[in-house]
Amino acid sequence: MALADADRQPRLQRSLRGDRQEPMTSWVRRAPDAGFTLVELAVVMMIIAFLIGSLLYTLSAQTEQRNFEETRHRLDQARELILSFAIVNGRLPCPARSTSAGVEVRDPATGRCWDGATEDYYGGTLTGGVTGGLLPAVTLGHPQVDTNGFAQDAWGNRIRYAVAKSIAAGTCTGSFTNPHWVNAANMKANGIACQPGDLLICKSSAVAPAMSTGSCGGTPAGQNQLMSQSLVVAIVFSTGKNGATTGGSGADEAKNLDGAGNADPVFIYHTPTPSGFATGEFDDQFNWLTVGELYGRLIAGGVLP
Repeated sequence: MALADADRQPRLQRSLRGDRQEPMTSWVRRAPDAGFTLVELAVVMMIIAFLIGSLLYTLSAQTEQRNFEETRHRLDQARELILSFAIVNGRLPCPARSTSAGVEVRDPATGRCWDGATEDYYGGTLTGGVTGGLLPAVTLGHPQVDTNGFAQDAWGNRIRYAVAKSIAAGTCTGSFTNPHWVNAANMKANGIACQPGDLLICKSSAVAPAMSTGSCGGTPAGQNQLMSQSLVVAIVFSTGKNGATTGGSGADEAKNLDGAGNADPVFIYHTPTPSGFATGEFDDQFNWLTVGELYGRLIAGGVLP
């Protein structure tokens, strides 16, 4: 038995030595590499930049849309204030000028939109009746005004206002006296048959034959006309985002600010167009008052006939 045990002992020791000599790599695993490669980081940065750019574009578009809607709201508000003024005073308000602090320019003695001197008109001059100017925000009580008392659109530009000056020939029943639209006594005496005869709203300035004081031009006749002279008694408009003092650089926008007195009471209005359009960029916003609505409100308010 002792010999048998001795024979087994060396074999057991050799087995244990063999276990100790196994290489360590048989049971230790190498840890995987961590981190991003430069290519992966570049791809991630490109995706982030794209997302940020898309977000900024969306925010910018939303801001522009809000400004557009807010400006339209302010023009609607101005139009209603003009009608309210007419009901209370029996006439339309006169435009303001750049130095009148938002108050209408009007001669109380004659009822004319004139202070007896040469008036400024957006960088030009006019003598006599003012048919185009700034919205008389203080006179109307318009809520959105700048530090000088002038109504503003959502981009901070002053809101413009034009009022009819003349009466279309042959529309009044009997004799009439001017001014009609801005003089309460004359409007009541002349009657509600009288129609305006100067403010004209066209679709485009790029027409042949060209526009004139009394025509939108184009062929066939009337195709370029949006509102005739016998319909519009007042216009309220914004020169839009690109509207500085002189308005935009496009031909259609320039047409809205090139008048002087009643020499060129022609306005252009259409949907917005980009700078690459034939007549240039256009983002002016318009609202107007028709003679039928004016008379209707004055009759309903007991002012006329």
